[in-house]
Amino acid sequence: MTDTDVDSHKIVFPCADYPIKVIGDTGAGFTAMVIEVLGKYAEVDLATLAERQSSNGKYTTVQLHIIATGEEQLSDINSALRATGPVRMVL
Repeated sequence: MTDTDVDSHKIVFPCADYPIKVIGDTGAGFTAMVIEVLGKYAEVDLATLAERQSSNGKYTTVQLHIIATGEEQLSDINSALRATGPVRMVL
């Protein structure tokens, strides 16, 4: 990989259409909890909401797009989501 390849994949902030994917234990209110946490740190585009369950129903994936303002914001979002308990992975 060249330096040009790395630069072409660099995120430029602010990013008005940044996707966040959250995977966690299926349960009542999981999607609402994800939206609430994201809303504390960023403007959330609810029109982009996508939700699906794993084949056995154990896990739920919620994907939304936010306005990302920087690395610190994304780190804060990741930490806050993981601190909730049911969240297993944030992508």
